[in-house]
Amino acid sequence: MRDIVTTAVRGKALTTATWHRFWEALREGQVDRAEAAALFAALSARGLDAVTADGLITSLAERRAKAALRLPSAVNIVGTGGGPATVNVSTAAALVAASMGVRILKTGSRAGSGTVGSIDVLERLGIPLARSADEAGEQLDRFGITFAGQFVYPAELTRLARTVSPLGLRAVGGIVNALGPFLANVSTGAQLTGISDASALHVFQHLAAKRTETRIWLCHNDLGADELLSIAPSQVHDNGAGSFVVDPTAIGVGGGTLADLARPSDDAAADFLALIAGQAPEAAVATVCLNAAALAVLAGTVSGFADGVRAARAVIDDGTVLDLARRLAAEKLVTTGGRHG
Repeated sequence: MRDIVTTAVRGKALTTATWHRFWEALREGQVDRAEAAALFAALSARGLDAVTADGLITSLAERRAKAALRLPSAVNIVGTGGGPATVNVSTAAALVAASMGVRILKTGSRAGSGTVGSIDVLERLGIPLARSADEAGEQLDRFGITFAGQFVYPAELTRLARTVSPLGLRAVGGIVNALGPFLANVSTGAQLTGISDASALHVFQHLAAKRTETRIWLCHNDLGADELLSIAPSQVHDNGAGSFVVDPTAIGVGGGTLADLARPSDDAAADFLALIAGQAPEAAVATVCLNAAALAVLAGTVSGFADGVRAARAVIDDGTVLDLARRLAAEKLVTTGGRHG
């Protein structure tokens, strides 16, 4: 494996064939902690290139039999991580959109740049992750939203995490975190993905163009946040229909600063509940509403962003979102073995 590490350190791209060779060696126990850590640290330090990113994702896709979870009527929201630490916008927006009648699949991970990621906050709220396709379908049918667990991610990543332990992927796996939106073994009708590093946009456009079964919006902004913002315009790239700008002032949600989006305390659960109850700074609530509106536009349940923002604010103000979060935390998943679309 030393040659693969050398290739990465020298800044050369890793092809699909090279990734296959790495995963096979990892499976056979022929990769030690130092080699694995050095490889991913080198890749993370130098940034993404299209050949390496495509090779990693393609190799993992080719090593599995079929999609673990197909929900063509659902929309996913998941960012690349990185950028300024903010409140859990994507998780809150997913709950708001579900409260608006949008069918939501939420994938995600633990924190990258922030202290609390999607999975972290769900754990603290007591909201269960689906452990199988049947559980995901059950959760989606009962609540209009499902949070996909580890079963949608490649087994190779679990093996990699064990190999680099106790370092953990967070320490060496910047490239894994960044490519997370394209690593989950799921198929949905649409996906909203925020990109914190705009210099890697061409890589994500390449990856999105290959997902012809899913309409994907890639969004980025000058503040480097991996979500649409109410405090700054965002550029959105549609993998099927060009690009456009979301100007929050034109929608009526402009104003505020990045400081308004920071998590206010060490109590992540309480902060999150305040956010979805509309009791956070206006810019934070407006940002959640803007992302929920984007999900509704992608799903075709609203005619435009302005209508979507108004609908999002309505379900926050009347307590529907907070009630959904509490119902998710209070009830257990019941697997029926049925089929779900």
